[in-house]
Amino acid sequence: MPIDPTYRAAPRHPALGRDFFDPVEAADFPSTTLRYRNRDAAAEVGLSGLSDAEWVNHFGRFEPLPDNLPEPLALRYHGHQFRQYNPDLGDGRGFLFAQLLDRDDRLLDLGTKGSGQTPWSRQGDGRLTLKGGVREVLATTMLEALGVNTSRSFSLVETGEELMRGDEPSPTRSSVLVRLSHSHIRIGTFQRFAYLEQPDRIEALLHHAVANYMPDCAHAETKDTALAFLDRVCRNVARTGAQWMAAGFVHGVLNTDNINITGESFDYGPWRFLPVLDPSFTAAYFDQTGLYAFGRQPETLFWNLARLAECLLPLAPLEDVEPIVRAFPDHYRLAFDRKIVARLGLEPLDAATDRELAESFWKFLAASAMPFEQAFFDWFGGVPDRAGRSPVAAEYAGETFAQTRALIDRYQTRADIDLAHPSLAALSPVTVLIDDVERIWSGIDTDDDWSEFHEALDQIADLRNAYRLKELAR
Repeated sequence: MPIDPTYRAAPRHPALGRDFFDPVEAADFPSTTLRYRNRDAAAEVGLSGLSDAEWVNHFGRFEPLPDNLPEPLALRYHGHQFRQYNPDLGDGRGFLFAQLLDRDDRLLDLGTKGSGQTPWSRQGDGRLTLKGGVREVLATTMLEALGVNTSRSFSLVETGEELMRGDEPSPTRSSVLVRLSHSHIRIGTFQRFAYLEQPDRIEALLHHAVANYMPDCAHAETKDTALAFLDRVCRNVARTGAQWMAAGFVHGVLNTDNINITGESFDYGPWRFLPVLDPSFTAAYFDQTGLYAFGRQPETLFWNLARLAECLLPLAPLEDVEPIVRAFPDHYRLAFDRKIVARLGLEPLDAATDRELAESFWKFLAASAMPFEQAFFDWFGGVPDRAGRSPVAAEYAGETFAQTRALIDRYQTRADIDLAHPSLAALSPVTVLIDDVERIWSGIDTDDDWSEFHEALDQIADLRNAYRLKELAR
């Protein structure tokens, strides 16, 4: 492959040693048809110069990238699944393919989903349905547009197999997805060594994580490093949780193995976006108790972080660890208030006023049963013109919205946005609600028609450029 000067291989994970991963081989797929490549993300890591054939070679056949991992690594971890501990987890249908640095010197992973069986596959086939791949591309693209700290779908290749699934009409088409992520080190990675009673491995993982993802948390004493690390992870996760809530997003499966140390949202399965504000809304049909319902996501993240704190107790005393975790609700609430203001395209004021606006807007959404994304779109930038021609304009005329409107009027439009952007001239924003996703998939499944898929991605990209929330996600 031609080496781009901006491509910088950085295979750091092997330094942890074999207790942390298993070398594996990718599946040998019957065929490889490129369905999606993220050109923006590729440019950021020096891989934009690949031809389509070279791209498929690396991200469908998994030929190693230059100076990178010589073989894929299936990562080892444990985790609580619906709050039941499972010691039989690990990368069962994915692996770490490569690590590299972006333009900001952030260490990023290229990880897979659907790349074949590993020692951790249990009874699974290690594959991903094409519909699952399409759904993840749509989810990450929309979340990025809404300013959520998310992994980015890097590549989607259809792989020519017929898969049997209980939750999809079968046989169904297969794919392999590659995601670009800021770390695949999970809470469950620490849990594995706590379960195995190996504090030396916890300490090694801690120092590796700090050195590569948060070097400013390093201290001379391991105890102080552990406390600074825990505080940073709590803040990272609180911010991402607030971003999910402000985006009306339901992850669906908030197990401890699905929460990573950088707080970056990843591994999307039965996700949904809210049609209207509903705290009890669930994404997964198997979440029969509503444990991971929309309104319970902050509570669940709090619980998961407590599990990480337990893992660090061999390195730092409980009396120092506990207050750090207990600060999570404050971190979350501050991040939520700021995110609501940002989603409305407004310059923040003081913390008290921002909280008042966030609470008022949220109460209005709950009381009016407004289409969730429509309301943010209508009032983006704080100007009434768009709201006045909205399909739901009448909802803003009553007393229910009066207090919220008065608060919005106190704010200035964010200086970095252009209210004349063409995407803001529409009557309604693009959405990826379940009906949108099913319509897009129907065209692919029935007629191999990818036009609506690509059209939706283009529309979301335009909205991302109008909202300019991506820059505020980290």
